[in-house]
Amino acid sequence: MAFEDKELVCKDCGATFIFTAGEQEFYAEKGFENEPQRCRECRNARKASRNAQEGRSREMFTVVCADCGVETQVPFQPTSDRPVYCRECYQHHRPAREQY
Repeated sequence: MAFEDKELVCKDCGATFIFTAGEQEFYAEKGFENEPQRCRECRNARKASRNAQEGRSREMFTVVCADCGVETQVPFQPTSDRPVYCRECYQHHRPAREQY
């Protein structure tokens, strides 16, 4: 089945957002039957609000990027056997995603 990008409307803020072909394929692989109802910003805000209500907050750890040396924060406890990168440097190191 060929997927094509779809334009959807967020049920919280009313903004339009793109449900990409890659996201649609991911949903199909996972067996999800419903399309997303919220844009990424509203999903993230809802998740953060839900976590705050449950008393969960994400612990962040301050590290120095192994490439550029900038101080940054990551949501995991780093170990000394693997390099940690800032967001920008990570984009250069992460494996390329397959395009569908």
